[in-house]
Amino acid sequence: MRSNTWLLVFFLVAWMNILHLISAKKEESPVIKKLKESCKETGTCPVTFPKEELKDRLTPVQYRVTQEKGTERPFSGKYVDWRHEGVYTCVVCGNKLFSSDTKFDSSCGWPSFSDVMNSKSITLVDDTSHGEIRTEVRCTDCNAHLGHVFDDGPKPTRVRYCVNSASLDFRKHTTV
Repeated sequence: MRSNTWLLVFFLVAWMNILHLISAKKEESPVIKKLKESCKETGTCPVTFPKEELKDRLTPVQYRVTQEKGTERPFSGKYVDWRHEGVYTCVVCGNKLFSSDTKFDSSCGWPSFSDVMNSKSITLVDDTSHGEIRTEVRCTDCNAHLGHVFDDGPKPTRVRYCVNSASLDFRKHTTV
């Protein structure tokens, strides 16, 4: 009887936590709010690719990250310690996303950038998965999941785009 009571208490507390997460509205930082407003001005529709084409063209990790909102293991991605000059593009559609000039070492395990090349190249979406309230970063051109954005980056932007290497390609500097 006692174990049933504890089990009931456990499920009651878990249910209350779930309800709290669903109903809680986290105060959005001014930095993230400003980014979202600028992204809403894009007015472009994403390009869609057939699922089978993407499965043939992308590696399993790239597909899971970009199409299923997955996350690669920390410190496992190709571009975590990448130190070349150039442009990071979307692995799905080739959209120019980040310049190597804005890449910095945040020691979080994923490539981090303080700014995007063009605010219209990304879309920001509320993400309440995994019991957290975060802001997801997607490619505007194809809607691929790239990672998340946080307001703990370096000055002057105070932004940290935490991006999966699997969602990126890299082009050495030629002309941007």
